[in-house]
Amino acid sequence: MGEKVTLACENCASRNYTTNKNVSKQSTRLEVRKFCKTCGKHTLHRETK
Repeated sequence: MGEKVTLACENCASRNYTTNKNVSKQSTRLEVRKFCKTCGKHTLHRETK
């Protein structure tokens, strides 16, 4: 499978989403544009530790 990672909003730093990531194929941090319920708009969400 993969490693479970948490995505946090870049603007408000709220942790909104979780997803799986294949560590052997992707060594960099995951960045996805997702909807943030706190901000009320689409923002960049980055992988947290």
